[in-house]
Amino acid sequence: MWLYLGVCSALFLGLYDISKKHSLQKNSVLPVLFYSSICASIITVIAVICSRVWPEEMAGINLYIPEATAKEHLLLFIKSGIAFSAWMLSFSALKHLPISIATPIGTSGPIWTMLGAVLIFHEHPTAMQVLGLATMIGSYYLYSIIGNKEGIRFSKDKWVWFIVAATLIGTCSALFDKYLIQTRGISPLTVQAWFFIYLVIMLVPATMGSKILQGKNYKQFVWRWSVPLIGLFLIGADFAYFKALTYQGSMVAILATLRCSCVVISFIGGIVMFRELQPGYKAVALTGVIAGVFLILSS
Repeated sequence: MWLYLGVCSALFLGLYDISKKHSLQKNSVLPVLFYSSICASIITVIAVICSRVWPEEMAGINLYIPEATAKEHLLLFIKSGIAFSAWMLSFSALKHLPISIATPIGTSGPIWTMLGAVLIFHEHPTAMQVLGLATMIGSYYLYSIIGNKEGIRFSKDKWVWFIVAATLIGTCSALFDKYLIQTRGISPLTVQAWFFIYLVIMLVPATMGSKILQGKNYKQFVWRWSVPLIGLFLIGADFAYFKALTYQGSMVAILATLRCSCVVISFIGGIVMFRELQPGYKAVALTGVIAGVFLILSS
Protein backbone atom coordinates (compact mmCIF):
# COMPACT_ATOMS: atom_id res chain seq x y z
CA MET A 1 0.00 0.00 0.00
CA TRP A 2 2.81 2.42 0.86
CA LEU A 3 4.26 2.03 -2.65
CA TYR A 4 0.92 3.03 -4.19
CA LEU A 5 0.84 6.07 -1.92
CA GLY A 6 4.37 6.93 -3.05
CA VAL A 7 3.27 6.77 -6.67
CA CYS A 8 0.24 8.97 -5.85
CA SER A 9 2.56 11.48 -4.16
CA ALA A 10 4.77 11.60 -7.27
CA LEU A 11 1.72 12.01 -9.52
CA PHE A 12 0.42 14.91 -7.44
CA LEU A 13 3.86 16.57 -7.40
CA GLY A 14 4.10 16.32 -11.18
CA LEU A 15 0.64 17.85 -11.59
CA TYR A 16 1.65 20.50 -9.04
CA ASP A 17 4.58 21.55 -11.25
CA ILE A 18 2.41 21.60 -14.38
CA SER A 19 -0.19 23.74 -12.57
CA LYS A 20 2.51 26.21 -11.55
CA LYS A 21 3.82 26.54 -15.09
CA HIS A 22 0.31 27.01 -16.50
CA SER A 23 -0.65 29.57 -13.84
CA LEU A 24 2.49 31.66 -14.39
CA GLN A 25 1.76 32.26 -18.07
CA LYS A 26 1.16 36.03 -18.43
CA ASN A 27 1.08 36.36 -14.63
CA SER A 28 3.53 37.68 -12.04
CA VAL A 29 4.91 35.32 -9.42
CA LEU A 30 3.57 36.91 -6.22
CA PRO A 31 -0.14 36.97 -7.19
CA VAL A 32 0.01 33.33 -8.30
CA LEU A 33 1.68 32.37 -5.02
CA PHE A 34 -0.82 34.43 -3.05
CA TYR A 35 -4.05 33.13 -4.58
CA SER A 36 -2.91 29.52 -4.78
CA SER A 37 -1.86 29.62 -1.12
CA ILE A 38 -5.21 31.13 -0.12
CA CYS A 39 -7.03 28.26 -1.83
CA ALA A 40 -4.89 25.73 0.05
CA SER A 41 -5.14 27.57 3.38
CA ILE A 42 -8.96 27.50 3.22
CA ILE A 43 -8.77 23.71 3.41
CA THR A 44 -6.20 23.72 6.21
CA VAL A 45 -8.14 26.31 8.25
CA ILE A 46 -11.29 24.17 7.95
CA ALA A 47 -9.26 21.13 9.07
CA VAL A 48 -7.86 23.04 12.09
CA ILE A 49 -11.34 24.24 13.14
CA CYS A 50 -12.87 20.78 12.70
CA SER A 51 -10.04 19.29 14.78
CA ARG A 52 -11.02 21.57 17.67
CA VAL A 53 -14.79 21.03 17.33
CA TRP A 54 -14.85 17.31 16.41
CA PRO A 55 -11.46 15.90 17.48
CA GLU A 56 -12.55 12.26 17.67
CA GLU A 57 -14.24 12.30 14.27
CA MET A 58 -11.20 13.93 12.64
CA ALA A 59 -8.89 11.42 14.29
CA GLY A 60 -11.09 8.62 12.95
CA ILE A 61 -10.40 9.72 9.38
CA ASN A 62 -6.71 10.49 10.07
CA LEU A 63 -7.17 14.23 9.58
CA TYR A 64 -6.87 15.41 13.20
CA ILE A 65 -4.47 18.35 13.59
CA PRO A 66 -3.04 18.53 17.13
CA GLU A 67 -2.60 21.89 18.85
CA ALA A 68 0.85 23.48 18.88
CA THR A 69 2.55 25.47 21.64
CA ALA A 70 3.61 29.10 21.20
CA LYS A 71 7.23 28.01 20.68
CA GLU A 72 6.16 25.44 18.11
CA HIS A 73 4.16 28.11 16.26
CA LEU A 74 7.31 30.24 16.11
CA LEU A 75 9.19 27.31 14.59
CA LEU A 76 6.36 26.73 12.10
CA PHE A 77 6.48 30.42 11.16
CA ILE A 78 10.23 30.13 10.52
CA LYS A 79 9.59 27.02 8.41
CA SER A 80 7.08 28.98 6.32
CA GLY A 81 9.61 31.78 5.86
CA ILE A 82 12.25 29.37 4.58
CA ALA A 83 9.79 27.76 2.17
CA PHE A 84 8.51 31.18 1.06
CA SER A 85 11.98 32.23 -0.10
CA ALA A 86 12.47 28.89 -1.90
CA TRP A 87 9.09 29.21 -3.62
CA MET A 88 9.77 32.77 -4.78
CA LEU A 89 12.96 31.61 -6.46
CA SER A 90 11.53 28.40 -7.93
CA PHE A 91 8.32 30.06 -9.23
CA SER A 92 10.39 32.85 -10.83
CA ALA A 93 12.68 30.32 -12.51
CA LEU A 94 9.79 28.15 -13.70
CA LYS A 95 8.11 31.18 -15.26
CA HIS A 96 11.13 31.80 -17.51
CA LEU A 97 12.54 28.29 -18.07
CA PRO A 98 11.04 25.28 -19.88
CA ILE A 99 9.43 22.98 -17.30
CA SER A 100 11.29 20.04 -18.86
CA ILE A 101 14.57 21.69 -17.79
CA ALA A 102 13.58 23.49 -14.57
CA THR A 103 12.03 20.54 -12.71
CA PRO A 104 14.92 18.08 -13.23
CA ILE A 105 17.32 20.69 -11.83
CA GLY A 106 14.97 20.95 -8.86
CA THR A 107 15.50 17.26 -8.08
CA SER A 108 19.21 17.82 -7.40
CA GLY A 109 18.51 17.94 -3.65
CA PRO A 110 20.21 14.56 -2.94
CA ILE A 111 23.45 15.93 -4.42
CA TRP A 112 23.52 18.90 -2.06
CA THR A 113 22.49 16.78 0.92
CA MET A 114 25.30 14.31 0.25
CA LEU A 115 27.90 17.05 -0.34
CA GLY A 116 26.79 18.77 2.86
CA ALA A 117 27.18 15.52 4.80
CA VAL A 118 30.71 15.09 3.40
CA LEU A 119 31.84 18.69 3.99
CA ILE A 120 30.12 19.40 7.30
CA PHE A 121 29.90 16.01 9.00
CA HIS A 122 32.93 14.44 7.27
CA GLU A 123 30.90 11.45 6.16
CA HIS A 124 32.38 9.06 3.61
CA PRO A 125 30.06 8.35 0.65
CA THR A 126 29.68 4.79 -0.54
CA ALA A 127 30.69 3.64 -4.02
CA MET A 128 27.00 3.58 -5.02
CA GLN A 129 26.55 7.18 -3.86
CA VAL A 130 29.62 8.30 -5.81
CA LEU A 131 28.27 6.50 -8.89
CA GLY A 132 24.88 8.17 -8.38
CA LEU A 133 26.54 11.57 -8.01
CA ALA A 134 28.56 11.05 -11.20
CA THR A 135 25.42 9.92 -13.06
CA MET A 136 23.47 13.01 -12.00
CA ILE A 137 26.34 15.39 -12.81
CA GLY A 138 26.68 13.78 -16.24
CA SER A 139 22.93 14.13 -16.80
CA TYR A 140 22.97 17.80 -15.81
CA TYR A 141 25.87 18.37 -18.20
CA LEU A 142 23.70 16.86 -20.93
CA TYR A 143 20.90 19.22 -19.88
CA SER A 144 23.32 22.15 -20.24
CA ILE A 145 24.07 21.05 -23.82
CA ILE A 146 20.34 20.75 -24.54
CA GLY A 147 19.75 24.15 -22.92
CA ASN A 148 22.37 25.76 -25.16
CA LYS A 149 20.38 24.56 -28.18
CA GLU A 150 17.35 26.42 -26.75
CA GLY A 151 19.34 29.57 -25.99
CA ILE A 152 19.78 28.79 -22.28
CA ARG A 153 23.37 29.01 -21.03
CA PHE A 154 23.46 27.26 -17.67
CA SER A 155 26.55 29.10 -16.41
CA LYS A 156 25.17 32.57 -17.23
CA ASP A 157 21.39 32.22 -17.07
CA LYS A 158 20.13 33.75 -13.82
CA TRP A 159 16.97 31.65 -13.85
CA VAL A 160 19.04 28.47 -13.75
CA TRP A 161 20.83 29.83 -10.69
CA PHE A 162 17.44 30.76 -9.22
CA ILE A 163 16.28 27.14 -9.42
CA VAL A 164 19.61 25.93 -7.97
CA ALA A 165 19.26 28.38 -5.07
CA ALA A 166 15.63 27.32 -4.58
CA THR A 167 16.75 23.68 -4.44
CA LEU A 168 19.40 24.48 -1.81
CA ILE A 169 16.92 26.41 0.33
CA GLY A 170 14.34 23.67 -0.24
CA THR A 171 16.84 21.13 1.08
CA CYS A 172 17.23 23.26 4.22
CA SER A 173 13.43 23.37 4.51
CA ALA A 174 13.23 19.57 4.24
CA LEU A 175 15.88 19.16 6.94
CA PHE A 176 13.95 21.62 9.12
CA ASP A 177 10.79 19.56 8.52
CA LYS A 178 12.67 16.51 9.76
CA TYR A 179 13.71 18.43 12.88
CA LEU A 180 10.15 19.61 13.54
CA ILE A 181 8.59 16.18 13.08
CA GLN A 182 11.22 13.82 14.50
CA THR A 183 13.03 15.94 17.10
CA ARG A 184 10.29 18.31 18.23
CA GLY A 185 7.54 15.71 17.80
CA ILE A 186 5.19 18.00 15.88
CA SER A 187 2.53 16.19 13.85
CA PRO A 188 3.14 16.23 10.06
CA LEU A 189 -0.44 17.44 9.56
CA THR A 190 0.19 20.32 11.97
CA VAL A 191 3.29 21.31 10.01
CA GLN A 192 1.39 21.08 6.73
CA ALA A 193 -1.65 23.03 7.93
CA TRP A 194 0.11 25.93 9.60
CA PHE A 195 2.65 26.20 6.80
CA PHE A 196 -0.03 27.42 4.40
CA ILE A 197 -1.67 29.66 7.00
CA TYR A 198 1.59 31.44 7.83
CA LEU A 199 2.54 31.55 4.16
CA VAL A 200 -0.61 33.55 3.40
CA ILE A 201 0.17 35.90 6.30
CA MET A 202 3.59 36.55 4.75
CA LEU A 203 2.23 36.91 1.23
CA VAL A 204 -0.37 39.59 2.09
CA PRO A 205 2.14 42.42 2.77
CA ALA A 206 4.52 41.13 0.07
CA THR A 207 1.81 41.17 -2.61
CA MET A 208 0.38 44.53 -1.54
CA GLY A 209 3.85 46.07 -1.33
CA SER A 210 4.72 44.81 -4.80
CA LYS A 211 1.53 46.32 -6.23
CA ILE A 212 2.20 49.70 -4.60
CA LEU A 213 5.84 49.83 -5.69
CA GLN A 214 5.07 48.92 -9.30
CA GLY A 215 2.24 51.44 -9.55
CA LYS A 216 1.01 51.80 -13.13
CA ASN A 217 3.43 49.10 -14.27
CA TYR A 218 1.68 46.50 -12.12
CA LYS A 219 0.52 43.57 -14.25
CA GLN A 220 -3.09 42.64 -13.55
CA PHE A 221 -3.62 39.10 -12.35
CA VAL A 222 -5.27 36.71 -14.83
CA TRP A 223 -7.26 33.98 -13.11
CA ARG A 224 -6.60 30.47 -14.41
CA TRP A 225 -8.18 27.15 -13.46
CA SER A 226 -4.73 25.87 -12.50
CA VAL A 227 -4.21 28.44 -9.70
CA PRO A 228 -6.21 26.65 -6.96
CA LEU A 229 -4.81 23.30 -8.10
CA ILE A 230 -1.26 24.32 -7.10
CA GLY A 231 -1.95 24.19 -3.37
CA LEU A 232 -4.42 21.30 -3.64
CA PHE A 233 -1.95 19.06 -5.47
CA LEU A 234 0.80 19.91 -2.97
CA ILE A 235 -1.48 19.05 -0.04
CA GLY A 236 -2.36 15.75 -1.72
CA ALA A 237 1.30 14.94 -2.43
CA ASP A 238 2.45 15.61 1.12
CA PHE A 239 -0.51 13.81 2.68
CA ALA A 240 0.14 10.69 0.58
CA TYR A 241 3.85 10.80 1.46
CA PHE A 242 3.32 11.21 5.21
CA LYS A 243 0.65 8.51 5.15
CA ALA A 244 3.04 6.13 3.35
CA LEU A 245 5.65 6.67 6.08
CA THR A 246 3.21 5.36 8.71
CA TYR A 247 3.10 1.87 7.13
CA GLN A 248 5.25 -0.88 8.63
CA GLY A 249 8.17 -1.68 6.33
CA SER A 250 7.94 1.48 4.25
CA MET A 251 11.34 2.54 2.90
CA VAL A 252 12.20 6.24 2.90
CA ALA A 253 14.78 5.84 0.10
CA ILE A 254 12.23 4.24 -2.23
CA LEU A 255 9.58 6.83 -1.37
CA ALA A 256 12.03 9.69 -1.93
CA THR A 257 13.03 8.26 -5.30
CA LEU A 258 9.37 7.87 -6.26
CA ARG A 259 8.73 11.51 -5.34
CA CYS A 260 11.69 12.60 -7.47
CA SER A 261 10.20 10.67 -10.37
CA CYS A 262 7.48 13.35 -10.48
CA VAL A 263 9.72 15.00 -13.08
CA VAL A 264 8.45 12.37 -15.53
CA ILE A 265 4.94 13.84 -15.21
CA SER A 266 6.34 17.36 -15.54
CA PHE A 267 8.36 16.30 -18.58
CA ILE A 268 5.30 14.83 -20.31
CA GLY A 269 3.29 17.95 -19.45
CA GLY A 270 6.03 20.18 -20.87
CA ILE A 271 6.09 18.30 -24.17
CA VAL A 272 2.32 17.83 -24.56
CA MET A 273 0.87 21.03 -23.03
CA PHE A 274 3.62 23.58 -23.59
CA ARG A 275 5.11 22.18 -26.82
CA GLU A 276 8.66 22.22 -25.47
CA LEU A 277 11.59 21.20 -27.67
CA GLN A 278 14.21 18.40 -27.71
CA PRO A 279 12.02 15.68 -26.09
CA GLY A 280 14.33 12.80 -27.06
CA TYR A 281 17.54 14.25 -25.61
CA LYS A 282 15.71 15.46 -22.50
CA ALA A 283 14.27 11.98 -21.94
CA VAL A 284 17.80 10.51 -21.89
CA ALA A 285 19.03 13.17 -19.44
CA LEU A 286 15.92 12.72 -17.29
CA THR A 287 16.52 8.96 -17.06
CA GLY A 288 20.04 9.66 -15.83
CA VAL A 289 18.79 12.05 -13.14
CA ILE A 290 16.28 9.53 -11.77
CA ALA A 291 18.86 6.73 -11.88
CA GLY A 292 21.34 8.92 -10.00
CA VAL A 293 18.77 9.80 -7.33
CA PHE A 294 17.97 6.11 -6.85
CA LEU A 295 21.66 5.16 -6.51
CA ILE A 296 22.28 7.90 -3.92
CA LEU A 297 19.19 7.24 -1.83
CA SER A 298 19.18 3.44 -1.93
CA SER A 299 22.80 2.90 -0.86
